[in-house]
Amino acid sequence: LGGGTLLGVGIWVTMDGQSFLDIFGALSSSVLQVVNVSYFLIVIGAILLVIGFLGCCGAQKESKCLLMMFFSVVLIIFIAEIAAAVVALVYTGLAETLLTAVVTPLLKEKYGVDRSLTHIWNVTMSEVHCCGLNNYTDFTDSYWYQTHETYPEPCCNDRQPCNGTLAAQSKVPGCFDQILEEIKTNAGVVGGVAAGIAALEIAAMAVSMYLYCKLDQK
Repeated sequence: LGGGTLLGVGIWVTMDGQSFLDIFGALSSSVLQVVNVSYFLIVIGAILLVIGFLGCCGAQKESKCLLMMFFSVVLIIFIAEIAAAVVALVYTGLAETLLTAVVTPLLKEKYGVDRSLTHIWNVTMSEVHCCGLNNYTDFTDSYWYQTHETYPEPCCNDRQPCNGTLAAQSKVPGCFDQILEEIKTNAGVVGGVAAGIAALEIAAMAVSMYLYCKLDQK
């Protein structure tokens, strides 16, 4: 059910991202839209559907192989989530470096080319009042800059023409810093969601291992 929900949300964001942002507000824009979240949700939703199918079939058919496969996949995901949380909380600088290595080249190549990515970033930068991942220099030598010879308008607080001088004077912060502020502001919500997901995963692993052991007794 969770996988199906994420898959549905991913398709919704792909088809009508603006209404998604209107409903869920700035937090969704700043935290979720840094990457092309629609495709990410579709992939994760599809994976969860497959994992859930493995668990259900394993329980229904009393298959030790499927149950162990389900347990192993959920355990791997759980460990990966803990590792990602540790990196994000303890090694914020490393997290920023990793994001910069992935997102900055994406902005340079796809912003202004990919309509969906461009729209999502425009909405994010406008609503969260940020520019690029780090700052306006993320768009230097990008496809957008080479084509228009300007930076995106949010980099200059929507003033035109948004050239390098005006962008530097505007001092609009990067979206990564704004994301950290949003997370700190909504730490309770973020922590609650993370704890809920972790509890579900632990429960899923416990039940699958319980069934596996029961089959051994049979």
